[in-house]
Amino acid sequence: MSAKDSITKNYLQDSSRFADLFNFYLHNGKPVIRADQLKPIDTTTVTLPYGNDGKSSALQKHRDVIKIVGAMSDNYNAYLLLAVEIQSNLHYAMPVRNMLYDAMQYSQQVEETSKSHKTNKDKPTTSAEYLSGFYKTDKLLPVITLTVYLEADEWDAPKSLHDMLLIEDKNLLKFIPDYQLNLIAPAAISDEDFGKFHTELSPVLKYLKYSKNKQALNEIMHNDPAYRDISRESAEMIRIVTNSDIHIDKGKERIDMCQALEEMKADARAEGIALGKAEGKAEGKAEGEVKGFLKALASLVKDGILTLSDAAKRANMTVDEFESQSGLKA
Repeated sequence: MSAKDSITKNYLQDSSRFADLFNFYLHNGKPVIRADQLKPIDTTTVTLPYGNDGKSSALQKHRDVIKIVGAMSDNYNAYLLLAVEIQSNLHYAMPVRNMLYDAMQYSQQVEETSKSHKTNKDKPTTSAEYLSGFYKTDKLLPVITLTVYLEADEWDAPKSLHDMLLIEDKNLLKFIPDYQLNLIAPAAISDEDFGKFHTELSPVLKYLKYSKNKQALNEIMHNDPAYRDISRESAEMIRIVTNSDIHIDKGKERIDMCQALEEMKADARAEGIALGKAEGKAEGKAEGEVKGFLKALASLVKDGILTLSDAAKRANMTVDEFESQSGLKA
């Protein structure tokens, strides 16, 4: 796993931020899901589809982040599985990918329910229950997968299964179940809607949105006080995801991003000045060496050791150019 993958997954694995993501997307920013209601579960999903030979073969996939929500609703425990898939690049088959993840999650629930019946020695009431292993009264936990696109650009890829289909008769689409992509992309979030986040996801995602527009980025950073005092985790998240050289002091847990950005600019200016000086010295040295070479050739011409034509040829010049630049022509 790359450093970028590790940092982004760890950042969004935090229950407060995880809840904030889903409250923004599902509940328009209302704090319906609480961090203390979330419990992480195994990100590995294994299901047993049957092959052509009738034998089962294990299929395994790894989620980025998945948690189970337990909440009280009308005196009943209401459970929900929430998953996040993080994308730093466009994925043109994302609807199929997420659909597979969700289908495998449901398949795994069916498998576990069937095993539970056997373990508890629950007797099926019908032959259909016996054959399926899943009883008439059994229910599955809903699964919602949210794709988080960590880029400044818009999501220019399919947002549903129907978007991916090659089909001429559009009337057939009503017979083909669709799968809609649940998506958060910073570019699609209005400045007003960033206020619906209640964690530092707001300044982090807003920074991503404007990371390729330096003028707009400077404006929002200086106008939003959140950037004056941000956690080290969020500052590192911004630095890694945007691949920038933001200066983050070691040992500090709270970061002034405006100051860090100014320090980055100052470092860049200093590096540019130093590079310019070094290149200037190199160019001066090279120019001096050329002049010395021409002067030596001119002396050989004056001493009769080389003809003017031979000297000009060695200098890779015409006779007139050599005479002019070597000082032979007054």
